[in-house]
Amino acid sequence: MMLDRRRFLDSTAKALLAAAAGTAWEQTGQAAEKTPRGSKKIIVGAHPWVYAATQPKNDIYPILERIFADMSYAGLDGIELMHTALQPADAFETIRALSKKYALPIIGTSFGGNMWDRAQHEAVFEDAQTVVNRLADLGGWTFGVSVGRAPQPKTPAQFDAQAELLRGIIALCQSRNVVLNLHNHTYEVENDLYDLKGTLARIPDVKLGPDLNWLVRGGVDPVRFIKTYGRQIVFLHLRDQKADGKWSEAMGEGNMDYAAIGKALQEIGFTGDAVIELAHERDFKPTRPLRDSLKMSRAYVRQTLGF
Repeated sequence: MMLDRRRFLDSTAKALLAAAAGTAWEQTGQAAEKTPRGSKKIIVGAHPWVYAATQPKNDIYPILERIFADMSYAGLDGIELMHTALQPADAFETIRALSKKYALPIIGTSFGGNMWDRAQHEAVFEDAQTVVNRLADLGGWTFGVSVGRAPQPKTPAQFDAQAELLRGIIALCQSRNVVLNLHNHTYEVENDLYDLKGTLARIPDVKLGPDLNWLVRGGVDPVRFIKTYGRQIVFLHLRDQKADGKWSEAMGEGNMDYAAIGKALQEIGFTGDAVIELAHERDFKPTRPLRDSLKMSRAYVRQTLGF
């Protein structure tokens, strides 16, 4: 059965890569010619985790209209969805209608699975196929992937399995003109980036979409990370925290050094997209509506990062 799974993924990845290679290469070349480094408008959106955290099973689908309305009010350029919102049978029509109603483009979606576990490969890949195809049909272009936490530090064999599935999903994304980026929580970057380095050793040129606050919580200096991996960074998750390590209600109410982060991003010529992903501690009691915290955060990003 393992061999069958491996053949399934290998054959699928090769077919998708063959179909996508010519188009992807042509589009990349054209983009490089037309867009000088540093001149691209940085799209600033938001991720709805702060809403999901208050919902049963973190399901945002029943409150999508509220989320779109709030993010439109906040002046955001777009929304990064959670992949579970793209799974229902009527998701495409529902999300397309909301995107049009609130003039809020779908930037992309977050996605996750235990990619280190070969036994889960087929299920994760099939889920990715559904989500990527619906995302692409909605006009989304970015796919932020979390590879899953293992009970113990991953073994070489588990890293091999993780990389194998990632290659297949990268090829799937390329076939639909969507760019995959590795999104980190703390587990990927703790212990001197152990998990992330295990992936990079096998897929050196994979695109990165770091969550700058999870870097801090994982003991990693975001400025140093940006300068080290800048050429691969195509996406950012933005959040703030206070001196006591707890999340602030909005960006700008914490003490993360976003001025230094902005300078580092400018130095590397960052031209990707950025998403505000607010989060609150379990016992936190909001002092204002979420839409106002999003609006404040959007203003802070414009003032501090310049986009």
